[in-house]
Amino acid sequence: MEPDLFTAAAEARQEKDPSSSPLAVRMRPRTLDEVVGQAHLLKPGSPMRRLVDEGASGGTSKAGPSSVILWGPPGTGKTTLAYVVSKATNKRFVELSAITAGVKEVRAVIDGARRAAGGFGKETVLFLDEIHRFSKAQQDSLLPAVENRWVTLIAATTENPYFSVISPLLSRSLLLTLEPLTDEDLRGLVQRALTEERGLGSAVTLPTDAEAHLLRIAGGDARRALTALEAAAGAALDKSEAQISLQTVEETVDRAAVKYDRDGDQHYDVASALIKSIRGSDVDAALHYLARMIEAGEDPRFIARRLMISASEDIGLADPTALPTAVAAAQAVAMIGFPEAALTLSHATIALALAPKSNAATTAIGAALADVRAGHAGPVPPHLRDGHYKGAAKLGHAQGYVYPHDVPGAIAPQQYAPDAVHGKRYYEPTRYGAEARYADVVEKVRERLRGDGG
Repeated sequence: MEPDLFTAAAEARQEKDPSSSPLAVRMRPRTLDEVVGQAHLLKPGSPMRRLVDEGASGGTSKAGPSSVILWGPPGTGKTTLAYVVSKATNKRFVELSAITAGVKEVRAVIDGARRAAGGFGKETVLFLDEIHRFSKAQQDSLLPAVENRWVTLIAATTENPYFSVISPLLSRSLLLTLEPLTDEDLRGLVQRALTEERGLGSAVTLPTDAEAHLLRIAGGDARRALTALEAAAGAALDKSEAQISLQTVEETVDRAAVKYDRDGDQHYDVASALIKSIRGSDVDAALHYLARMIEAGEDPRFIARRLMISASEDIGLADPTALPTAVAAAQAVAMIGFPEAALTLSHATIALALAPKSNAATTAIGAALADVRAGHAGPVPPHLRDGHYKGAAKLGHAQGYVYPHDVPGAIAPQQYAPDAVHGKRYYEPTRYGAEARYADVVEKVRERLRGDGG
């Protein structure tokens, strides 16, 4: 028997006794109009909308997608979209999971699709979950079916497909990116689950503080939100309570409510405390504030941006690897998201907190900006001006300029700054960490520029 997304037996059982299925399954959208979030993928004329609408009418568009890759974090609707296709389409629908399936199972589905198309004129939609877990050889086995349209492939992945899906399959597929669900998306879903008969049927209510905590721990994951709601509702009903209290939510999900308003003072206070702890080299305090931000559902990209600023503002050249570390962390966070991004943010936070500190780069640009804003600028010295255009020599531009590479040591004694700030020292390096080397170098360079060195 071919693997179906939802078997007839399971569906019959659910219809007979809806409460036998998890709340997340009962509340799964039945049409595209019930899908929360992902409006950019579901607008009229979009590939996903056309796939469902044409499937429902039994039509086939020559311009329709032959392969679709759904890329997004867990709980954003990848399986839900596949389920909607399976319910709406008149096509044969088969599901495989890359966790358990291999080339043998893929070939069996493809052979079945060719038989169904040849014998009954029935097209096949193959939903392949976790495609990033397939090896290159396993993904290669899909190519003939996709290229010849023996199947319409809908593949789902939480990993960046540019790294996890082979180029030939990616080039033959339409890549659709799913965004994390917003709190408003999840709030609407939770309220529907509370009131609709297929959900909790208004058996309990959810006050604002408990709802806010539930949304926070969901982290943009609809499945996690509904699972937590079901557990909390069950605990409240067991205690004969008609309201799910904050304490009940905390107890059932085993996670305390963090007092942290992502749009209020606490957002800025905790972020400030994180940066000041890094500046003060208190790695343990820095990790505490990082944990509070992560647990409260703070945007990991916001945290990563603050770390990049810290690397230049408070460390600078005392550890030249600090900024590359912070930038690499920000890139990694953007690629992987939570929960794994917590490891990367921890890595960067520890490195920055324990790095030698210098604010010399910060004070240097601050002093230079202050002079410019105060009007201490003046014309560029003539020998530094552009001399590439016709007539520049007559104006004296670029005349007398000494090309540094033509002199020993590649430092030519000549004036670079305008007269208004000539001789002004902006960069005052510390003797901390690697900046001690820059402190020695800058003094020797300044001597050579003045013509004092040998």
